[in-house]
Amino acid sequence: MTPPAPHAASPDQSPLYVDLDGTLTPSDTLHESALLLVRRHPLNLLRLLAWLPLGKAGFKQRLASEARPDPALLPYNEPFVQYLRDEHARGRPLVLASAADARIVQEVASHLEVFDDHLGTNAQADGVNLSQGNKRSAIDAHASARGHGHWAYAGNSRDDLDVWAGSAEAVAVNAPGGVVASLQRTHPQARVFEREPLSLKTVLRAIRLKQWTKNGLLFVPLLAAHSLSPQLWWSVLLAFVAFGLCASATYLVNDLLDLPNDRAHRIKRHRPLASGAIGIPTAVGLALVMLVLAFVLAFAVSTGFAWMLLAYTVTTLAYSLVLKRLALIDVLVLSGLYTLRIGAGAVASGVDLSNWLLAISIFLFLSLALVKRCAELEELEDDRSVLAPGRGYRPRDLDSLRAMGMSSGFLAVLVLALYIDSQNSHQLYAHPDWLWAAAPVLLLWVMRIWLKTGRRELHGEDPLQFALKDPFSWFTLLVMGGIGLAATVGF
Repeated sequence: MTPPAPHAASPDQSPLYVDLDGTLTPSDTLHESALLLVRRHPLNLLRLLAWLPLGKAGFKQRLASEARPDPALLPYNEPFVQYLRDEHARGRPLVLASAADARIVQEVASHLEVFDDHLGTNAQADGVNLSQGNKRSAIDAHASARGHGHWAYAGNSRDDLDVWAGSAEAVAVNAPGGVVASLQRTHPQARVFEREPLSLKTVLRAIRLKQWTKNGLLFVPLLAAHSLSPQLWWSVLLAFVAFGLCASATYLVNDLLDLPNDRAHRIKRHRPLASGAIGIPTAVGLALVMLVLAFVLAFAVSTGFAWMLLAYTVTTLAYSLVLKRLALIDVLVLSGLYTLRIGAGAVASGVDLSNWLLAISIFLFLSLALVKRCAELEELEDDRSVLAPGRGYRPRDLDSLRAMGMSSGFLAVLVLALYIDSQNSHQLYAHPDWLWAAAPVLLLWVMRIWLKTGRRELHGEDPLQFALKDPFSWFTLLVMGGIGLAATVGF
């Protein structure tokens, strides 16, 4: 059917109806609501499935009754919002018209304070999902009731082509090239707010490729065992890639579940998911693909390693869903995940894992996990009664956490000193006395990173990522490597 020709009207006189999901915000409030519900309890996913037979309008109504995103924390297409503010200042009527639940639409409209009215899906009133032709009919009726014979519409998707067909003026925001091309056949003068393409750099930021460096811990058992077997190193390299893919997938899940807290954070709000640079469906699909690839590689290494990777995945997801909000439990889990990487490296390579190495890693990584929490708390406002977003700590906990963290770091050095005089050390090293030089070097590094945390020089950054950019940390690593070499071969 050929769409009717657009009405001829002055844009200044016609009201502008604005779509919400994908247009006003690059995100989708339905997806945001579903994530909020699942974040409360994973079993809420079953409730979402149970609501599907209710139809689109009924599903949205039930979901919005349980969870709705905070409009103040949603990402917005700022150039387009500024355009709306300018139009509002000129006196143009603006109406937020969306297929989202009417309560969500009303809350967003109230928050932005530029809309004169709003239209949304109201299952209790009429049971109609306000999209495509239904939206066009609702806009026609709304405009006519207010004496407007012509109206304009701003949208972003192929579903909006039906709505644009009846509009006097068209505005495309963040629309795919194919949609813009179709729109311009009926509205050659359509105003277009360009869609920013998804770049490889943005994807790599979302999967936190730089965090793969943590998986270098898988090589520690080989180094500690002084193994030079190419076959074993190849196995651990495959394990490294598998762990990286799995970790990236769980980082995406963590960021999806932590969207409200990340958006309230001064630095984390710029992450691809929090800013809306990557959509929720894209992130979910990417996480699933990486997780499947990770376990394919894991089974290629060994069944034992695949079980270790499964333990890591389950623990990480439990951390993202629940454990990260439990004070002290969260840092114990984080330190355990670091140590688990070392154990996984031992399983992948088939070398024996030293209990001394496990003890040192547990205390050292507990210290670093507490560094991370202290750095985050240092970034908070000086309000002693407010919880850190998404965490179980208050700023007043800083002194206790510092004491725990520094003590844990010193215990790691103590275990190293005890190891030097142990039977294991004398069996593995030709000149174990050289290892005494490593103790003060490690002690200095631990004291220095805690000093920098107290000076707020980490800015809430992960301590291992800070160390990768810190020349002194690299120098410390080289010195420790030289000491280990001297203890092995002597001079």
